Amino acid sequence: MFTVSHEIPIKHVEVGLTHAQVWQGLVLKAENPVPFLEGMTACTVVERGENWLLRDFTLRGEKMQERVVFEPEARVIFTRTKSKAMGTVINEIINTENGEIALKFTFSLTVEGLKTGSEAETKYAERMSKSYFKGVTTTLKEIRRRVQSGKLDAG
Repeated sequence: MFTVSHEIPIKHVEVGLTHAQVWQGLVLKAENPVPFLEGMTACTVVERGENWLLRDFTLRGEKMQERVVFEPEARVIFTRTKSKAMGTVINEIINTENGEIALKFTFSLTVEGLKTGSEAETKYAERMSKSYFKGVTTTLKEIRRRVQSGKLDAG
């Protein structure tokens, strides 16, 4: 298992987004990540409850499933239930030391066929890290696009 985390102050990517807008964007991304993430080609919510959903999705050609739990206004936790890379991904809105809001993505995964601590796992983690870092950026840009187009509450 490996864990990687990225924290990006929101103003470094998209100036002017509020905490509420980022939260609304994360909820929308959980419902349908296709517009937010490259490599994501399909997503269907198959079950729903209070502050959670179960979704089937296709990422880079692999069919996967995740249980998504919402901790309102704070974080979204994605727990893989079917994948070659099992574990969790957390999207979290945090406050930085200087009082700005930031988006933090953390993933902890165990990949089928990769030995923990191996060079192959390290290389895989580095590729995933770059991909998830890009995912933070594209998520914030899509939220901003939706705010500007009026598809996301600008309040």
